[in-house]
Amino acid sequence: MAANNDEMMFDPNVKLHDSVTASRSGRDEEEPKFKVGQKVKLLADVVNDGTYPHAKIGTLMMPKGSIGYIKDMGEFLQVIRVYEVHFFGTEMEVEIIGCREHELESMEDDFVDEDELDRQAMQAHREKMNKLDK
Repeated sequence: MAANNDEMMFDPNVKLHDSVTASRSGRDEEEPKFKVGQKVKLLADVVNDGTYPHAKIGTLMMPKGSIGYIKDMGEFLQVIRVYEVHFFGTEMEVEIIGCREHELESMEDDFVDEDELDRQAMQAHREKMNKLDK
């Protein structure tokens, strides 16, 4: 059955999300603020926003002040950076939750990213070997 021309299936004035041209969330730095393995503190209570299916929306997932370590980093809708943080030994139902940059504070001002040091050492080695090959 064809739709009547007077009936619209969509509103042409609604702006749809375009992940290709969308800019990063205003709350995230352009470059990641934290690195995998970095020790962080939670600046505010984190409650279930509906992304954890085994608890009611609004349930406290992790209390303010909890200490954890960055386990991984990803993006939601390609514009919102989310850190997977492991809070070891907590009494909460889950130990690993997703956190936004503005919800975290570094506990290690002198954090050394060992993966980055390895990459730099390998790059220096390659450059040295390339010079010897010439």
